[in-house]
Amino acid sequence: MPAKKRSIKSDLRKVDRHRIAASEYIDAPELTRQQLAGAVVKRGRPLTGDAPKEAVTMRLDRNVLRAYRATGRGWQSRINADLQRAVKRLKA
Repeated sequence: MPAKKRSIKSDLRKVDRHRIAASEYIDAPELTRQQLAGAVVKRGRPLTGDAPKEAVTMRLDRNVLRAYRATGRGWQSRINADLQRAVKRLKA
């Protein structure tokens, strides 16, 4: 787990206290039955391209994991990039 959690930079107490006024409903008009009937509910991450990424569980040595996490945000993408390079070397 990262040593430092990211902040959402919002005053949640203020948000919780806020009550929506009638004048604010203009920004979010009520949905019609026709709109609701045509709604499509999608769950999960959208597929991207011909080869979407797949979630996996794997066990890594602590020192490897620690080293990647120390590089900051995006460490999972860096592991993926390193594995991609390894695959190219194996195929060559």
